[in-house]
This record gives sequence, structure tokens and C-alpha cells, in this order.
Amino acid sequence: MDILDYAFMQRALLAAVLVGVTAPAVGIYLVQRRQALMGDGIGHVAMTGVGLGFLLSTNPVWMATAVSVLGAVLMELIRWYGKTRGDIALAMLFYGGMAGGVMFINLAPGGSNANLTSYLFGSLSTVSESDVTAICLLAAFVVLVTLGLRRQLFAVSQDEEFARVTGLPVRALNLLTAVTAAVTVTVAMRVVGLLLVSALMVVPVAAAQQLSRSFAATFAIAVAIGVSVTIGGTVTSYYQDVPPGATIVLLTIGAFIALTALATPLARRRARALAAAQAAGDPAECAIPATRGQETKVGV
Repeated sequence: MDILDYAFMQRALLAAVLVGVTAPAVGIYLVQRRQALMGDGIGHVAMTGVGLGFLLSTNPVWMATAVSVLGAVLMELIRWYGKTRGDIALAMLFYGGMAGGVMFINLAPGGSNANLTSYLFGSLSTVSESDVTAICLLAAFVVLVTLGLRRQLFAVSQDEEFARVTGLPVRALNLLTAVTAAVTVTVAMRVVGLLLVSALMVVPVAAAQQLSRSFAATFAIAVAIGVSVTIGGTVTSYYQDVPPGATIVLLTIGAFIALTALATPLARRRARALAAAQAAGDPAECAIPATRGQETKVGV
């Protein structure tokens, strides 16, 4: 394949695979916590880090990581203590992050808003070796957290009060989830872009939920969808000369629509079969209970 003859495409494809793994791996916990738009907010804050990177002549990925982690921690603190004024504080944090990014990058020597474009919407040709190194290290951290602490993170995402009663450090785990989401945003920004990364964290999970109610199966399917669409979007972007971030997100939404169309008749068929079995007096098939407390015990 001629696409692999170019070093920048090799780097882009490696980054795409890592993004496809990490974004849904974190997104599944955000969806369970009903914080689907958290990635979008962190992306706004990360813009300040990118601008500071240009201003201070340091790697924008590492600077964006530091700023977005700080922003994610502040978001969690606002969620705990903000109460009625929390939404206003979050709005100021998000919009301040965007404004700070634009301001700092324009203050940087030779900087302009054009430098932000590749970070806002993704770019294949600008993924450097230092970016790949940073992405690999950050992705390893995300995978270790999301897999190594999957039981604890799932329990906290499902029911914080129950997790607290069982002795789990709920606040520490919430902070860790926020920090991991922030790291994931900076992993994905070179491929998908800061403004579109939230879609890759949420939509593959929503698509996987159309096929499975088990946490483990949903996790695996979401990651498979993430890797497929990031590779597909990167290859399409190369051959058709279209923006990679937009292409990946549109493919992700297409996968969601396709799986929803496939899952609907299957669900109806299962429901009819179950109703017929119950009418005939046969024992009901084993299924995952719909109650929240029981779901936490299944498939983790």
C-alpha cells in the first residue's frame, strides 16, 4: 500500500489507532456518569495549553495535557462545591479556555489563528515524531487506568453512594476519571481535533450499547468501532483530501445509525420469542436485569 510509504502517514495511522482505543475506553465511563459532554469542555480548556505551548516554544501536546488536567480537576471541584452557581463557573472555564488559546497563540512569535486549525479539527501531515511519542505515553496511561481499575470506575459511575458504602475512594476515583478524560482529549487532538474529540468518546459507546447490555461487551465493541472509524477516516482523508477529524466523526455517526437499524429488528424478534415462550409456560431466557443495582454485577 502506497499510504505506508510515507513517514507522516505511518505516524498518523499509529496515532489514529491509539485514539480509537483510548477515546471509547474513557467515554464508556463518562456515558455511565451522564457526563457525555465533558470531553467537549476539556477540549475548550486544552486550547489554552496549545496556545501556551506556542508562546513558550514547548511541545503543545504536553502543555495542553498539563492545562487540560488542571481544567478537569477544576471541573470536578466545581461539580462538588459549585451547587447552584456551578454551571456559570463551568461556562466561564470553557469560554476562558477558548479565549486564552486564541490570545496566547497570537502573542507567540510568528503565531496566528491558522496555527490552531490543526489542533481544532485534526491534521495528518502535522503529526510529528515528538507528537507520536507523547501520544504513545499518554495512551498507555489511559489504557492502564481504564482496564486496571475498570471494576472500581464502573461501580462509581453507576452509583456513587453504593460505591462509597462499599469503601471505595469515590472522590479520588472521580478525579482520576476526569484526569484520564483530559489526557484522552490531548491524545486525540492531533487526529480528530479538540472540537470533535467528544464525539469519538461518546458515539462509539452509544453505538455499542445498541448491541449489548453487558459492560465488558460494550467496552470491547466500542473500542472496535473506535479503531475502525479512526483508521477508516485517516485512510479516507489521505486518498480523498478531506479533513480527518470531520471524516472520522461522520463515519462514527454512520456506524451508530447502521447498528441502530440492525439492532431494532433483532430486539423486536427477541421480545416476540420471549413473549411466546412465556405464553407457552417455558422458563424465561436468562437476560441481564434492567435494574441498576444488578447491572453493576454483570460483565465487569
